[in-house]
Amino acid sequence: MTAVLPVPAAHHASLPSVDQATSYRKRRRNWAPFFLTCTALVYLTVILLVPLAAVFVEALRRGVEFFFHSVAQPEALAAIRLTLLAAVIAVPLNLGFGIAAAWAIAKFDFRGKAVLITLIDLPFSVSPVIAGLVYVLVFGLQGWLGPWLSAHDIKIIFAVPGIVLATVFVTFPFVARELIPLMQAQGRQEEEAAVVLGARGWQIFWRVTLPNVKWGLLYGVVLCNARAMGEFGAVSVVSGHIRGLTNTLPLHVEILYNEYNSAAAFACASLLALLALVTLAIKTVLEHGYLKEHS
Repeated sequence: MTAVLPVPAAHHASLPSVDQATSYRKRRRNWAPFFLTCTALVYLTVILLVPLAAVFVEALRRGVEFFFHSVAQPEALAAIRLTLLAAVIAVPLNLGFGIAAAWAIAKFDFRGKAVLITLIDLPFSVSPVIAGLVYVLVFGLQGWLGPWLSAHDIKIIFAVPGIVLATVFVTFPFVARELIPLMQAQGRQEEEAAVVLGARGWQIFWRVTLPNVKWGLLYGVVLCNARAMGEFGAVSVVSGHIRGLTNTLPLHVEILYNEYNSAAAFACASLLALLALVTLAIKTVLEHGYLKEHS
């Protein structure tokens, strides 16, 4: 038999204990999340929080009275009304399309399914400026349908209908893209069980499908509305920048800034920044509600 030599007591004293080794490993692991968290906070502060705070500081630099005077100008009010009008029309249209497209893609198999998914993602890959130019090419005075529209006294480009169309185009993926993965993850078992029990199509949708995706649906509507009110590129191309008629709030801010009226520009821009904060708050509430319901 091989004899086991005793380890000197001094050598035992030099070895780290199990608790010391564990504590050392924990300290090493804690450095990584701490460093990444600090890096993310610094980046967000420089890129997001400082510019956002600067908007409100500049908006109120000349006092609250000047702020309300700037946003109460007739041109500013007209821009706000047009922005809200475009959102009120675009969001319900995209809501209906998003629900229908997501339901069809997630619950049914059909030819052209991959093509439909690609078309839904198209506004994410196409520049909004290019989308606006396409509308000008189709509906403009020298466009494909321009002569016919002019003969029937129908104006789309440089008018409210063109702004609504451009807003619908850039925002229609948001609801669908929130619902598609959610419906796919839920599968078809509950709907198939409802069919076996004798439920009809609309009954299945209202009582089974819709309650399961309500949080994702609300989240998609919030994002769609925020993008509709903040859209600039496509709307800028089709609007014509007609003061008091076809300028949305982002376009009005640009005009004020180009005229070196920076105080009024920041006052109107603060409304858009406030909208972003409200959107973030609603998003947080919806996420909290979803997690609470599924916890």
